[in-house]
Amino acid sequence: MMSVLRKELGNFSSIICFKAAISGMEEALGDKATAIALTTAGRARGKKLAEELGFTAGSYSLDDAADQLRKALGKEGTRLCIVEKIVSEDEIIKVYTSETLCSAGEALNSPRKCTFTMGAVWGAIEQIIGKRLRGTHTESVLRGGTHDVFEFTPF
Repeated sequence: MMSVLRKELGNFSSIICFKAAISGMEEALGDKATAIALTTAGRARGKKLAEELGFTAGSYSLDDAADQLRKALGKEGTRLCIVEKIVSEDEIIKVYTSETLCSAGEALNSPRKCTFTMGAVWGAIEQIIGKRLRGTHTESVLRGGTHDVFEFTPF
């Protein structure tokens, strides 16, 4: 269970403010540097979350991990996104998400990629399976997808 960080306002702030921070970072640092920084920050958050949930390499099936991440990152947790499902096809792990922080409020056909959100899921998945992975945002609700899909492959 998460401790309350602020007495009156609690632990949550608005997507509008977070996205304003992203836009400001993009203006100051550029798109690529901002994407790297946000993905890295997300991975660190995801690894820490996975440790807090007790994930160690091989301790959970991907279905169980999806349930735990859905609670921790979804409506009952931080509200970063909804983890719909996690599937493994050969060596590729696909995580299907909806209502991601990164896609919220973006115009249809926006080139926006999920950076922090994908990073958080990425860090958690690495902790769960105990392997270093390469991550890619392969499908987007902004560009006709039914979900924001993140694919992870071993190095």
